[in-house]
Amino acid sequence: MVTRIRAISGGAAQRKSSPRSEPQGLTDVLVEMGALDPAEVPRVVALASRLEARLADILFHQGLVDAPTLTAAQARLFGTEAIDPRTSRPDPRLIDRFGAHRCLREALVPWAQVGGAVMIATARPEMFERHRPELLALFGPVVMCLASESELTQAVMALRAPALSRRAEGRVAEAESCRPWQHGRARTLVVGMVLVIAAGLILAPRLALAVLGAWAALTMASTIAMKALAGLAMMRGHSNPPPGDTAPDEHPRIARLPCVSVMVPLYHEPDIAPRLIRRLGRIDYPHELLDILLLVEAEDRHTFETLRRHGLPPWMRVAVAPAGTLKTKPRALNYGLDLCRGSIIGVWDAEDAPDPQQIHDIVRRFHDRGAEVACLQGQLDYFNPRTNWLARCFTIEYATWFRVVLPGIERLGLAIPLGGTTLFFRRAALEALDAWDAHNVTEDADLGMRLARHGYRAEMIETVTGEEANCRLLPWIRQRSRWLKGFMMTWAVHNRAPRETLRQLGWKKFLGLQVLLLGTLSQVVLAPVLWSFWLLALGLSHPLSGPPAWAGQSVTMLFLTSEAVNLVVGIYACRGRKHRFLIPWVPTLALYFPLATLAAYKALWELVTRPFYWDKTAHGLFDFGDPAPVARRTARPHRDPATVNAARRPM
Repeated sequence: MVTRIRAISGGAAQRKSSPRSEPQGLTDVLVEMGALDPAEVPRVVALASRLEARLADILFHQGLVDAPTLTAAQARLFGTEAIDPRTSRPDPRLIDRFGAHRCLREALVPWAQVGGAVMIATARPEMFERHRPELLALFGPVVMCLASESELTQAVMALRAPALSRRAEGRVAEAESCRPWQHGRARTLVVGMVLVIAAGLILAPRLALAVLGAWAALTMASTIAMKALAGLAMMRGHSNPPPGDTAPDEHPRIARLPCVSVMVPLYHEPDIAPRLIRRLGRIDYPHELLDILLLVEAEDRHTFETLRRHGLPPWMRVAVAPAGTLKTKPRALNYGLDLCRGSIIGVWDAEDAPDPQQIHDIVRRFHDRGAEVACLQGQLDYFNPRTNWLARCFTIEYATWFRVVLPGIERLGLAIPLGGTTLFFRRAALEALDAWDAHNVTEDADLGMRLARHGYRAEMIETVTGEEANCRLLPWIRQRSRWLKGFMMTWAVHNRAPRETLRQLGWKKFLGLQVLLLGTLSQVVLAPVLWSFWLLALGLSHPLSGPPAWAGQSVTMLFLTSEAVNLVVGIYACRGRKHRFLIPWVPTLALYFPLATLAAYKALWELVTRPFYWDKTAHGLFDFGDPAPVARRTARPHRDPATVNAARRPM
């Protein structure tokens, strides 16, 4: 091994005596080896100058050079050689000194100490000099050697999976996480509150119902007012969009297009994997700059084997999240973030069918906005609204939320509770916030609030991702209970220190947070109290019989106003050609929304008994006809991913 290090060091010194810049050096070496047509060099070098991509990735994705040849060429260029992880293992003490998560993020692993030097294995040799000062400070003399990124990841995972799992689960500081819930104090508070309400209803039903009814009426008035204001903001601004919102017909001229990483968590979804890969294959963005991570859990061998057998294109790869105490989507995302290569980080769900132009739209909007816009939220829609009544109502609800309410509250200057998919972040901002709270089962809403608290903004963008509507009653209730449980936790976290939250958000956004989260939760939990007031309106017996006439009239007017706002906003949301057939079904939402109350009581029960349990939604049950959307513009032609060499990604 000592001889080998000396040989590598000598080669490196010899290379430095007559340096050739990368990329010119790599193409020269490949031409000398007879592995690259000289006529291709000008085109490839020009492509590298305008893309935020490594030359090795461009050569590989263009199908010009295979992975082993690239490895050999880089070894010659940098005067080093590749190690074989099958015959040697890295020293875990050296990994710990550098940080296992940094090894994954930088594709750089301190491998072994031999003699007076430490061998550093890297998959990105052209970036080694950037790390050299830190490596020298940590390890003393260092020598570079090569290994593929997948080999480095596997080597680190084999030795430090538990540490990486703990990091993924505890990435967010405890002060901004819901994980203290497991200590019992918060659960005791919830149980105590429920017992107090129950005792009040038994011992003083009139007083208890009056208090609960007043709170329910107040929260109904506030949520309906916000919905109406959001609708008015959208209607008033529909013909006059904010500056910069009008997209040009052509892609923008950006000096260097960025690399975009998109994570797609999957869990026990082998059936949907082939359809997902086919839909993602339609994305119209240079594949050299597209980095899609399919995240699977370590125990989910079935999904992993399905993906492995399918034969992924080189710009898609599978990442296996290590086993841990949690199995939540945000935990998998936290792990996958360190493996991402892009400066923009996105999230799609397993059943998603994104617009083929979506990445271009995202890149253009980020390019046009300042650094304070840290997140872009796309619109979600359902591609199976005709399945049954539940699917129709779910589609109307999503159209209202993503096409009217969220854009409206953005126009009102309030914080946006994000959706769980078609989310894109500036990587620097996401890492500054310590990414996702792995314990929160609505990690998206929580992250939206944290973005606002730390001075960032999220914007809605008119790019659409199709999803499969969860249109079976019991699975719908389970899914909605998870969302409501997460809303409860999110509200509790961001009101743990209300003065601090108020200072960070300001009065306007702070009140918006209360209406969006506490108001919504109060409505679904106290809905039976509100329903009981219909007895008064119908002149039937009620514990609060005999209230002042103005009180009964006010409640009746509130009910009618609520229904009117829901109708107007729902119809406005469905006015487009695609959703117009749903307009006759908008009035039936009055029968749909009460289902959320059943989910709310399930959420309350789980908040006490299983606060971090992720009630998984099954996908692919009503996914007929390959519903991937058609591009709005003529897509730039790409080679069929199936024809691309899907061998191991180059170093």
